[in-house]
Amino acid sequence: MENLHSFSEYKISAADRYTSFLLPILLIIMDYIAIVSAEQVAFVIRNFLIPSGGVLHISWFNFWVVFPLLYLIFINVEQLYTCRKQFWQVIEKIFHASFYSVLSIIIVLYIGQITASTSRLFIFLFWIFAFGFLVFFRYIVKKILEKMQLLQIPVLIIGAGKTAELLVQGIINDAGMGYKIIGLLEDNCVKDGILTQFPVLGKFVDAEEVLKDTGVQHVFITAPGLEQDKLTRLIYKVQPLVKNMGIIPNLVGIPMGRIEVESLFNEKLILLRLKNNLERPLNRYIKTMFDFVVTLVGTILISPLLLFIALWIYKDSPGPVIFKHTRIGKNGKAFPCYKFRSMCVDAKAKLEKLLETDPEAKAEWERDFKLKNDPRVTKSGAFLRKTSLDELPQIFNVLKGEMSLVGPRPIIQEELERYGEYVGDYLMVKPGITGMWQVSGRSDIDYTERVLLDSWYVRSWSIWIDLVMLFKTVAVVLFRKGAY
Repeated sequence: MENLHSFSEYKISAADRYTSFLLPILLIIMDYIAIVSAEQVAFVIRNFLIPSGGVLHISWFNFWVVFPLLYLIFINVEQLYTCRKQFWQVIEKIFHASFYSVLSIIIVLYIGQITASTSRLFIFLFWIFAFGFLVFFRYIVKKILEKMQLLQIPVLIIGAGKTAELLVQGIINDAGMGYKIIGLLEDNCVKDGILTQFPVLGKFVDAEEVLKDTGVQHVFITAPGLEQDKLTRLIYKVQPLVKNMGIIPNLVGIPMGRIEVESLFNEKLILLRLKNNLERPLNRYIKTMFDFVVTLVGTILISPLLLFIALWIYKDSPGPVIFKHTRIGKNGKAFPCYKFRSMCVDAKAKLEKLLETDPEAKAEWERDFKLKNDPRVTKSGAFLRKTSLDELPQIFNVLKGEMSLVGPRPIIQEELERYGEYVGDYLMVKPGITGMWQVSGRSDIDYTERVLLDSWYVRSWSIWIDLVMLFKTVAVVLFRKGAY
């Protein structure tokens, strides 16, 4: 194997060999500390808030053993000690574990006939703080281990194309994964991109030799373009040499939310069942109720900010504070989409004149229906657009039932044809204030990818995805990425 790295320097250490054993022990210890800390905080706050109810007493056995043990059992049931997941999935699993743990604690208290002497406020506070502490402690531990390169599972990636690059980005950018990439196997030359950070240890045919010499026990095969018979031979060669092997099939971009896997043993096939989640009326009803409740509470909380922005726009330039623009909503129904006015009142005339005199601006408008350097934007409008605060009035569209908190980007009539065969996905649901497009680069990604993101969201929807999108939106707005 010419021009290849020496394998000896990539041989995994003794500590790396026991990562799969040591990391769960560390996480169990940290989870126990988080749970007991949550109990203590809930105990102190309850006694502070209800002094007239007397000091709450909890048996040491329940406090130090029963309650934490129930939590640890359900955390283990959610496979948080054995499986590597993206951190937003870890949060979802911790939420499930916390919910079932508290239900179990209530049942234990009821069976032990001590519910009357146990504060309901304590149980509620314990649930909230346990969830928060478990997430916080888990994140801090993962980031420290990642920074120090401790207890990271060594992994070899077979394939160095676009799929491998996406996988590596996911591993590097997410604290929940915890993998240490020791190198790549690739038949072709790796010239640029994120993969150049890692050594190429050989070609596909060298897989057995590399695995034996390095001792790596975890492999990802990211070669979706590989011919079926070659892929099959590669899998049969690699699998006996490793503990865990992941295969990324040629399904990048396919909506895989809530996927179900079924094996057809006689035929040696795997059947993937995909669900179009928002096609189900019950899911759409749940999403509508979630939107209304969260938006109603949020509107009350941000009302001072709305008032401040309205006064700023009124003082900055003549014209109405709120701008209404016709957009296409669910089932193709047009509705007035509300925004804080960010342009001058004669914006339409200015746009027509600009497009007539500036070919570059015209091409940009025809491509994206937006202008990066838009002369129509006011001083206050430039800030509001950069921070996406101009879209806050769309909360009233949500309350009216015309929009959703999260969903496809609201578009104008002329943009419908851009959706092509995916237009049914767009028209199936209400457009959103935020969504996949907004948290994935916004104006920095092309229109075709926007359409695919919208389609993926509709078919893969879950309440948890909506929550993740809302949190990611806050981060995107703070860093002002891709907005203009």
